[in-house]
Amino acid sequence: MKVEDSATPESAIAAGSSTAGPAKGGGAVLAGLGVVAFSLTFPSTAWGLESFGPWSLVALRTLLAAAIAGGVLLAGRVPVPDRRHRAGLVVVAAGVVVGFPLLTTLALQTSTTSHAAVVVGLLPLTTAVFSSLRTGARPPRAFWVAALAGAAVVIAFTVQESGGALSGGDLYLFGALLVCAAGYTEGGRLAGIMPGWQVVGWALILSLPLAVAGAAVALPLEPVRLTAHGVIGLVWVAAGSTFFGLYVWYRGMAEIGVPRASQLQLAQPLLTLVWSFFLLGEEVSAAAPVAAIAVLVCIAATQRTGRARRRG
Repeated sequence: MKVEDSATPESAIAAGSSTAGPAKGGGAVLAGLGVVAFSLTFPSTAWGLESFGPWSLVALRTLLAAAIAGGVLLAGRVPVPDRRHRAGLVVVAAGVVVGFPLLTTLALQTSTTSHAAVVVGLLPLTTAVFSSLRTGARPPRAFWVAALAGAAVVIAFTVQESGGALSGGDLYLFGALLVCAAGYTEGGRLAGIMPGWQVVGWALILSLPLAVAGAAVALPLEPVRLTAHGVIGLVWVAAGSTFFGLYVWYRGMAEIGVPRASQLQLAQPLLTLVWSFFLLGEEVSAAAPVAAIAVLVCIAATQRTGRARRRG
């Protein structure tokens, strides 16, 4: 398969403009699909922990996702990325493929999915900051006002849902927030140079040796009790969250820009609460619809702000 020529200047990616590919509306749909896939990650991880230990779950998750990615790359006869792109792929692998899944899985041993959503609610704003520092983009002031308002709504809602108490997994969650924002930013930049599915695929391939070693060490040490929930959770976090979710997410970011795509993720904590209610039986308060409407207003505001400028 010939590598798609969808090169987009880094400044255009950060600003939310694209010189090729589908219209921005399509990019927003793709990024939105990524958010839906990601919103199922925490409930699926909670299911996976019913059958596997945290280290085993992350290692197997990466192994399965890398197997899917490797098959797709081989079928497409995709050439190895240029040397100049490999450092960025390492950042994506370390932040999104390994770091975020491992840290959040460790956190979910002691934290509920609702509590974990407190930190995830900060991810869009953190990603926008990382993107601005990485690319030199300068989103307009109205963008930051809407982004901060959306983050405040999400934080207030999720803190209320968790009773305002901090769990022992908060350090893991804050670490996951930082490494994921870095991975999203670098992946969004690379998705403007090569197709998003190739960014995901090569990041997974780079993580494969570590996943093999992790599985070899963790599986004999951690008990495995196979259940339907555990298997379904593992399959989803591997095929749904890690491969499909990252594919559509990075492609969407390449088309509408990292800062704007990241603000769509403001809806993720609320979606996670919905899935947690239906899949895990966690209770959701009557404040959820109000918070959802407020977040959607903030998302709409960030999508309507003008293009980011580039420093200098």
